Amino acid sequence: MSKPVALVTGGSRGIGRAIVEELARTHQIVATYNTNREAAQTVAERTGATVLPCQLGDVESCRHLVETLQERFPKIDLLVNNAGMAPRERRDILDATPESFDEVFAANLKGPYFLTQAIARRMIEQTSGRVIFISSISSFTASVNRGDYCMSKAALSMAAKLFAARLARHNIPVFEIQPGIIRTDMIALVAMAYEEKIANGLLPQPRMGEPVDVARAVRAIADGHLDYSTGQVIHVDGGFHLRTL
Repeated sequence: MSKPVALVTGGSRGIGRAIVEELARTHQIVATYNTNREAAQTVAERTGATVLPCQLGDVESCRHLVETLQERFPKIDLLVNNAGMAPRERRDILDATPESFDEVFAANLKGPYFLTQAIARRMIEQTSGRVIFISSISSFTASVNRGDYCMSKAALSMAAKLFAARLARHNIPVFEIQPGIIRTDMIALVAMAYEEKIANGLLPQPRMGEPVDVARAVRAIADGHLDYSTGQVIHVDGGFHLRTL
């Protein structure tokens, strides 16, 4: 296998699909999907990616994915922890449910945390690799109608720091990319409200982000241009993180 291998979770749609399409120019791609097999097959046909089912919040599903990767691919050169979910229903934190909390944390934190643990062990054995966590501006921005999502992304941000600190001695750099308001189906129901806020000055760069904006940040990491910047947070948010007067 001449090309490096990249594992992209949640690669069938939105930001994940854009990352797969970008990396497919240089990498052999393994893309996971949860339920939308048809979308995953479309990505596979378009990019040549290998698509594998995985429900990240389920320990057995992740274990099976890791075993399959071990059997079929001699190395994993890049791990992109992209898969995640929003709560099925936006609720004020005073009305939040334990069921939603558990589901969101399983998908957004538990899954990528233990998948990274398993892949990192392989990378240490092969003495090379790079890891990316796709988090969100919600890791530092309070949205009181989806507290479980914000907290899961804040915790994922810390996971990126922890793995960066642990893997640095093995020369395996770890990065966090924080997308802002990106035009995907995750925000489809509130896209018009975001567009109005952007028109009224929410973002220094007055446009909604596109999935390819995130994919280009992944490209810079995949090509090794930031290898001496482990632990770095890359904001892909049109300047949302800036504090201005």
